[in-house]
Amino acid sequence: MLAVPGSTTVDAFLGGRVEAIQPAARHHRSGLDAILLAAAIGNGVSGRIVDLGAGAGVAGFALAARAPRAELMLAEREPELTACAGASLALPQNVAFASRVRIAEADLLSGESRLAADLLPGAFDHALMNPPFHDGESVRSSPKEGRARAHVLGEGGLDLWFRAAAALVRPGGTLAVILPAARLADLFAATDGRFGGLAVLPVHARAGEAAIRVLARGTKGSRAACRLMPGLVLHGAAGNAFAPAASAMLRDGASLHDVHSAWFAAAWPDGRASEPASPLNFPPPTDESLHP
Repeated sequence: MLAVPGSTTVDAFLGGRVEAIQPAARHHRSGLDAILLAAAIGNGVSGRIVDLGAGAGVAGFALAARAPRAELMLAEREPELTACAGASLALPQNVAFASRVRIAEADLLSGESRLAADLLPGAFDHALMNPPFHDGESVRSSPKEGRARAHVLGEGGLDLWFRAAAALVRPGGTLAVILPAARLADLFAATDGRFGGLAVLPVHARAGEAAIRVLARGTKGSRAACRLMPGLVLHGAAGNAFAPAASAMLRDGASLHDVHSAWFAAAWPDGRASEPASPLNFPPPTDESLHP
């Protein structure tokens, strides 16, 4: 196993089908957002997929565990996080997908850095992205430099992240991204002329509450209109237990194709061949402290 500096934790995802080594405090720690992002791509996907700003690799690992025909590239600039991802691939729990995952240490916002890491233009069929989203002047950043870099946008803002995604994905390929709902206008601006046919899924903590996240997916070069999907609700009216559809993604490895009929009807190229299971068919979770 690769040596990982500093204190770390080993965290289980998808009901224990994935284990990820993450820094205990110095960097961003992946959880719910990473699993929701991975769920935007169906279990039937094949080809090369790049996770942009992969952190310790949780989103990429989750997708690789669900999609046996997918090859994942985890692209991350922080050496400590790439070391964690490499060490995670050596864990026995991850043996089923480890051979289909590669790691590239690169500054994604630099074309030269991408080329040096063999992240070549148009080399990927699909991309995942959970980019930094805070403006430096509007938020007090973490005193821990690694965590601050993961949360606070640099000069150029979100547009540079979408520009990098458009450079790496082939024409007709797709990008899935998760952002705070407050960044919806920036999402539209950054995808304009790059990724069309955008499907936008609001994510709500509870029914009747404003969305806290938007999960979106678009196709490079498409001129199709944007579609606003029915929202995904994470929790019931009371308590912290996840609703059946959310629990199926977080615990059982379901994708959005399986639990959200509108997403299935969007006919993404990686959907399942069979009809999606209704969210009502999933047993309700019993553990209110369920880890994603």
